[in-house]
Amino acid sequence: MQQFLGAPRAIVADLLDATAQLMPLRMSAPDSGMRIVLQAEPDAAKVAVLSGGGSGHEPAHAGFVGPGMLTGAIAGDLFASPGVEAVLAAIHACRQAPGVLLVIKNYTGDRLNFGLAAERARAEGIDVATVLVRDDIALPDAAQPRGLAGTVLVHKYVGHLAAQGVALAQIAERGQAFADRLLSLGMALSSATVPGQHQGKRSPELGLGIHNEPGARKVDPQSLQDALDLVLSPLLEAADARLGADAPLVVFLNDLGGCSTQELGSLANGVIARIGLERIAVMVRPAALMTSMDMHGFSITLGPADADVLEALRAPVETLAWPGVSTPRPVTYFEPERPQSEHAPGSGHRDARRANALKQAAQTLLTAKEELDALDAKVGDGDAGSTFAQGAAAVLAALETDTLSTGEQARLAQELAALIEHSMGGSSGVLLSIMLTASAQALAESASWPEALERGIARMQETGGARQGDRTMLDALIPAVAALRERPGDLQAAAAAAREGAAATATMQKAQAGRSASVRAEALAGVVDPGAEAVARAFEAFAQAATSAHSA
Repeated sequence: MQQFLGAPRAIVADLLDATAQLMPLRMSAPDSGMRIVLQAEPDAAKVAVLSGGGSGHEPAHAGFVGPGMLTGAIAGDLFASPGVEAVLAAIHACRQAPGVLLVIKNYTGDRLNFGLAAERARAEGIDVATVLVRDDIALPDAAQPRGLAGTVLVHKYVGHLAAQGVALAQIAERGQAFADRLLSLGMALSSATVPGQHQGKRSPELGLGIHNEPGARKVDPQSLQDALDLVLSPLLEAADARLGADAPLVVFLNDLGGCSTQELGSLANGVIARIGLERIAVMVRPAALMTSMDMHGFSITLGPADADVLEALRAPVETLAWPGVSTPRPVTYFEPERPQSEHAPGSGHRDARRANALKQAAQTLLTAKEELDALDAKVGDGDAGSTFAQGAAAVLAALETDTLSTGEQARLAQELAALIEHSMGGSSGVLLSIMLTASAQALAESASWPEALERGIARMQETGGARQGDRTMLDALIPAVAALRERPGDLQAAAAAAREGAAATATMQKAQAGRSASVRAEALAGVVDPGAEAVARAFEAFAQAATSAHSA
């Protein structure tokens, strides 16, 4: 299974059923052979606004049915226009309204089927008008530009006019004028996966439509900025020509279906930076509104920021999918309050031997970064080496700037705790900081290092919930401290115990804590826990440096 979809022929019904069950809507009977979604209780005194087209663009179009936006939507099969009979039936369902407006995307099937349905309805005496959306700028010389994501903005604009009681002829005139000033361009890293089809994914393209057709040209963006430049440069040039140089803009960033939330956030930040806060009058909150199945791409639509447009876009609606709009503003920063230490970092005495041993342990963890990451990739998310390297780099930097009190045990433990807290990500950094903080308190009360570390480990276990045997760094840390307690000052014995404890994790096939707890047993077999390995290497390097210095 590669997609969470039902049988290809059931997909459209699933999509519409879900929408109709979540919103106050009416649906055409399943045995009618038509797929029509209507407001449950439309205002018969207001112009009805209908839209639709092929499915696969969800939430368009049914997701925009509701007071203040669409009166109804007509859905076809995936990437296929609904038939004339279905469009005509939707018009008939709205015949009590003082007129019916059809919003049509400029694709041949939609234009013909909606157009013929409109003619047949007029012949029956129903007042029908149309707005044709052709916002695509991918092919500047195209005789028939396609209707893309700008269609959603048209839905919002004409839906608002209808809700205000504007007459059909005026809605059609104003709606078409607005549609004609919209500019859209899309780019995708790969094409869509269409159920029932087995064509391979295409490489990055600029100027795609919404029916998985090839783009205007192939591209090879190397960065987020490259991708945004490819789309925004021609868009802004066209906006200057059509809307006026530096004219304020409505901006709409649309996910074509396959972008993660994180990608959409990065794209939105880049769009705002590229266009500039001063030029963006309002921005539709980034979302997947006019998609192409799971196409891994985005489109950007620019439009005029006229007063009536802004009023329409800001007006509240009762639909499933309209995300609302915002006016971007500068980020407001504040300075977080940091805990104040009783002593400045590094204000205590120095111990050159201890400093050198710490340096060797930190350098060892930095050197082991890639090996530990590779080990972690077998049982976790592959960042254990990077995490320990961050802490090691912070310790090395503090030693380089001489801001560690290496000659005062309690103060050194507290300084190391603060360094690790601020530099190491993930749970490892927090747990080590907890251990060192508790150890610092014990050292301040005249405890020995082994006693202090035991107290720190106990506090770490209390907070983190792990125990020896759970495939964590404790499996190396606890034996090492126990060896020190039994043989005070024997760092080589501690290092040997840490190494033995780390090696034992390779035989532990059921983890009770940490990332490995969610990994199946066979994947753990023969794999040393990366946290335990990091602790063992640090103890070995520290012991080697301290012993060498003592011998000298």
